[in-house]
Amino acid sequence: MESGAPLCNACGEPVGFASSSDGELFVACHGCNYPLCRTCVDEEIREGRSSCFRCGERYMQALDKASKADVNSGGRQTFEGHLNAHEALTDHSSYSPDNGLHARNLSTLSAVGSELNDETGNPIWKNRVDSWKDKKNVKKATKKAEMAQIPLLPCEAVLLHVISLVDINCCYVLTLYCRPSEAWQPLSTIIPISPNKLTPYRTVIIMRLIILGLFFHYRITNPVDSAYGLWLTSIICEIWFAISWVLDQFPKWSPINRETYIDRLSARYEKDAEGNELAAVDFFVSTVDPLKEPPLVTANTVLSILAVDYPVNKVSCYVSDDGSAMLTFETLAETAEFARKWVPFCKKYSIEPRAPEFYFSQKIDYLKDKVQPSFVKERRAMKRDYEEYKVRINALVAKAQKTPEEGWVMQDGTPWPGNNPRDHPGMIQVFLGHSGAHDMEGNELPRLVYVSREKRPGYQHHKKAGAMNALVRVSAILTNAPYFLNLDCDHYINNSKAVREAMCFMMDPEVGRDVCYVQFPQRFDGIDRSDRYANRNIVFFDVNMKGLDGIQGPVYVGTGCVFNRQALYGYGPPSLPAVPKSSFCSWCCSCCCCCGGSKKVQKDQNDIYRESRREDLDAAIFNLREIDNYDEYERSILISQASFEKTFGLSSVFIESTLMENGGMPESANPATLINEAIHVISCGYEEKTEWGKEIGWIYGSVTEDILTGFKMHCRGWRSIYCMPTRPAFKGSAPINLSDRLHQVLRWALGSVEIFLSRHCPLWYGFGGGRLKWLQRLAYINTIVYPFTSLPLVAYCTLPAICLLTGKFIIPTLSNLASVWFLGLFISIILTSVLELRWSGVGIEDWWRNEQFWVIGGVSAHLFAVFQGILKMVAGLDTNFTVTAKASDDAEFGELYVFKWTTVLIPPTTILVVNLVGVVAGFSDALNSGYETWGPLFGKVFFALWVILHLYPFLKGLMGRQNRTPTVVVLWSVLLASVFSLLWVKIDPFLSNSDSSGTEGCMSIDC
Repeated sequence: MESGAPLCNACGEPVGFASSSDGELFVACHGCNYPLCRTCVDEEIREGRSSCFRCGERYMQALDKASKADVNSGGRQTFEGHLNAHEALTDHSSYSPDNGLHARNLSTLSAVGSELNDETGNPIWKNRVDSWKDKKNVKKATKKAEMAQIPLLPCEAVLLHVISLVDINCCYVLTLYCRPSEAWQPLSTIIPISPNKLTPYRTVIIMRLIILGLFFHYRITNPVDSAYGLWLTSIICEIWFAISWVLDQFPKWSPINRETYIDRLSARYEKDAEGNELAAVDFFVSTVDPLKEPPLVTANTVLSILAVDYPVNKVSCYVSDDGSAMLTFETLAETAEFARKWVPFCKKYSIEPRAPEFYFSQKIDYLKDKVQPSFVKERRAMKRDYEEYKVRINALVAKAQKTPEEGWVMQDGTPWPGNNPRDHPGMIQVFLGHSGAHDMEGNELPRLVYVSREKRPGYQHHKKAGAMNALVRVSAILTNAPYFLNLDCDHYINNSKAVREAMCFMMDPEVGRDVCYVQFPQRFDGIDRSDRYANRNIVFFDVNMKGLDGIQGPVYVGTGCVFNRQALYGYGPPSLPAVPKSSFCSWCCSCCCCCGGSKKVQKDQNDIYRESRREDLDAAIFNLREIDNYDEYERSILISQASFEKTFGLSSVFIESTLMENGGMPESANPATLINEAIHVISCGYEEKTEWGKEIGWIYGSVTEDILTGFKMHCRGWRSIYCMPTRPAFKGSAPINLSDRLHQVLRWALGSVEIFLSRHCPLWYGFGGGRLKWLQRLAYINTIVYPFTSLPLVAYCTLPAICLLTGKFIIPTLSNLASVWFLGLFISIILTSVLELRWSGVGIEDWWRNEQFWVIGGVSAHLFAVFQGILKMVAGLDTNFTVTAKASDDAEFGELYVFKWTTVLIPPTTILVVNLVGVVAGFSDALNSGYETWGPLFGKVFFALWVILHLYPFLKGLMGRQNRTPTVVVLWSVLLASVFSLLWVKIDPFLSNSDSSGTEGCMSIDC
């Protein structure tokens, strides 16, 4: 290969020279200098394309000039090589001009070591697009025709860029290339945090780590002999806090932001209505009890899905009713009817959000950006229709409050099959789409499917995780979209383009190859302005998750997540090294020999190593690419030998669907029997002796199945993406009163304890494969050990009161050097927080609320979760904490003032009272002991006030509204009254000095 010559963009071979005498390079197109060799130009003309498909100029001028001389080799890279990110080119080292073969006719299969990348490691764009299109099972015959229809660009719109080519042996000269259109640019980009913000942040983290080491050296080498027990307790607590800080801090070392380009997605995959190539998406909505989860809330979520801005033939909504409630079924029937009016209205006027309850309740100018005169009239009519729809739903809810003795009966007079929620058959009802229902304007509607899995006594149903796995199987039988999005019943789509945002990652051939899911942040409605109990979790979603996105991706949080279906099936990512076909054949032979033959086949060391690595990865089955080249007979042998039925269950239709990487219905599927097959895969015994819940699907074993499921996928080498569109993608509701919030946190913490005590604990699980990055592992370790911080936190919050009551302290008299370490530690803590807020954009009020609730939850819900988790995992005891409502309010944010007494409130209440008493006792002791005790008193009081300030929101929730008297007034009134009372007694202004001296000498009873 000659340095300085261009490469043919079609085959990658040197384009050659126009004349062997003058050495002038062959130029196929003089309009845009698009590099093509003579052979490829000839083939283009034979196929009927005589013009450059970039600028439209005819090739004839180049052919006339090149026909005068022979063509030799040369090279130039095209624009595609700069735009690609990680995919490699074909190895052309085997090409020789003497062998009579042209690279255009050779196989495009490339080897890892022979890939040609640009300076950023990015491969040629054309090969990347071609490899992506080759994976599709549709329209393969029209591929060349589609390439010919790529829109042409005017010459003046061509953009030039400069890049450098790097090969294994040598470097090539700088080359120029042109970019044809916006459609072929990346669908997303990473926006790194500015070094001006990130470098000081990292520097302070390192400084804080060093200061921590010096601080602990001082603390350990300077014990307090007079209070040795208190000193030792404080040292243990502080060491645990330092470890917890490291686990939380370092996964935030490389935070990133991302930006998506929806217009480019549409330009690339939505060329016209008939040629729409956007991937299909299934939506999962789960609900259990309609009396606790209002049907109207679930209906709004469903309506927002049906009206999403996405091709209707690519959308299917599956609603899981795990309580088999007829109320849910009837609500969906009414919702399907109302959707015929609501969906066209939303799409006609680009309504946001597309959940009617939240759209009509917006306190904004709804006429903004609306220019159609008919909008006002149609909006009023739609609001009236929605109110009538609400009345019908409310009537259904009122009727469902009292269950008839004979059970519920459907409209046709037959008993409702789900009258017994613990013993009923599987039920599936298709409301829209499949039945041919259309909206009021005659347009097709997305598919809406009701699913209630079978339940029988004696079977373990695994709650939400089991319901989600049932939806995975049903959707695979009926639609088998390659991606699906799961939502809680109270999380509606707030941004109708949210799915397109996710597809910018999933459908990007470069970025989406190894992505298992795209997680969106959770946003909430109905939270009080001050967010008293940190319901928004702003610090977690806007700080921690951005940090994880810079490593291996965010954790899965249970809702608002778009999944790659193949990742949930236990397949490894495409980057996972594939086992050669020869090793598969030897493995099959060895299995056959073990079963009935006597001949043994020896495996080489490489095969043994690969298999051991695969076992370490805990992958359920093979990578799909390992069986791409097998014929039908070999595939059937593989399915049998790999025990696909033992993995996925006894459904041939479902097993075949798992092998379809790009989704779609299997060719062998019979539409007439699909419903029966779907009923079969949700039977209560289908998962028996399979890998469901163990290696594939949602993983069982914890009430926080979301963390466990995401962790398993990351261990297999997948990565996840964090997507934060400007308009929040989804919004939900959150409990805003104190007791409900603590019980929500209790459930999360209990799930973390269960994972810690299981075989999936990140401390020891998944090391063999080496696919989980170390900082990602630290983040997962932090998610499962944080509840145990409650033990040292309770002890540490009690220490100030003990010190004030006993007159002792945990720190000896400080020297000048020790004062420097303490001051440096406080400054580094403050600087770390300030710089973190600076790069993340989080407000200081949100940060302070997060700090407060970390203490409140730590001394209450997390503490109970630790003991409950240990009892459940070790002794098999499941302790439940009952909640009883004591008061309520119908005003705005009235739920905030609802007081529900529960045992979770006991520890923080005790700590708060003890510290308040300790402050009063400390002042009393200082007044009685003289001025020399005031110095040590300030340190102890500061320690106690730190605890009280962090528990202040808890105190407000405990005291309720207090007739609208601010709690801070009550708190400081009690404290100041106590202190001034002690001062009054000490000074006693009504007692004269003479009386005072007389009484000092009379101390006995006889006086």
